[in-house]
Amino acid sequence: MTEDRTTAMQVLYDDHAAALWGFCLHLTGNDRARAEDVAQETMLRAWRNAAVLTESRGSVRSWLFTVARNIVIDEWRSRRGAREFATAEPPPGEVSDDGTDELLLSWVVADALRQLSDDHRAVLVECYYRGRSVAEAARRLDIPEGTVKSRTHYALRALRLILEETGVAS
Repeated sequence: MTEDRTTAMQVLYDDHAAALWGFCLHLTGNDRARAEDVAQETMLRAWRNAAVLTESRGSVRSWLFTVARNIVIDEWRSRRGAREFATAEPPPGEVSDDGTDELLLSWVVADALRQLSDDHRAVLVECYYRGRSVAEAARRLDIPEGTVKSRTHYALRALRLILEETGVAS
């Protein structure tokens, strides 16, 4: 079993290490030493949670990025608490509201959408992404309005389940 886990981790590293390193470097404000620590801790957590990663229907890269982001946030919070900052703003060069959260979330949602059936994905794209009404979506998809409504309902349930399994939603 350890040999299988080692092989899986090697594949994980080969597939995601470069992207994870770049993401960690960005999160730490280009602090190479901290980025290395975050990347190593992320891979260690992946090793400890290998079963979750192999059973997950979600994106492994999204999981790794989420773990890295949480490590940086936890590190920042613990330093902030130790110094008893009066402000909620991170120090210069630390994690900030630079759009990273939105980018990561969009990757996770896009990955989750890819896991839906074609019919479910089509109604969500029409109604939510393109902002079409039920009637407009029904015309574009050439299906009855009631079908658009029911597919939307079940598609949102399936999407929520996928996001819960990846740890994004609760």
